[in-house]
Amino acid sequence: MTDTRGRIVVGVDGSDASTGAVRWAVGQATLTGADLEVLTSWHFPSQYAEWVADDIDWDARARALLEDTLAAVHVEKTMTVTRTARPGHPAAVLTDASAGADLLVVGSRGHDGFAGLLLGSVSAHVAAHAHCPVVVVRHRVD
Repeated sequence: MTDTRGRIVVGVDGSDASTGAVRWAVGQATLTGADLEVLTSWHFPSQYAEWVADDIDWDARARALLEDTLAAVHVEKTMTVTRTARPGHPAAVLTDASAGADLLVVGSRGHDGFAGLLLGSVSAHVAAHAHCPVVVVRHRVD
């Protein structure tokens, strides 16, 4: 017998937009019975590498961010949730994680150029390059 539960990957960056994406992904996983993978990453462009503190445990910080985000969203105890923290540029890490996933969920943020006004650079990249369908959850400011 094969496992047909499915896998939803959701990107987390600590923003309100990503918390909204996690909330949406949890709802979708509840509806479909899919497992959930919450994923975050950290990246320092090479030109800034000399200013990045060597004594900081970036993996531990990333995992704490995942826990804080999940604590802000109601997740049923019966839901299978995998927490993943990886070094690398968020767009590349999310695109890689989309391989084998049934759905990739990201928040929408507007930071970079015209495309960034609509989606955000990471969400625009994964929408174009992911290996599975992508849902971009628009952050509502009420």
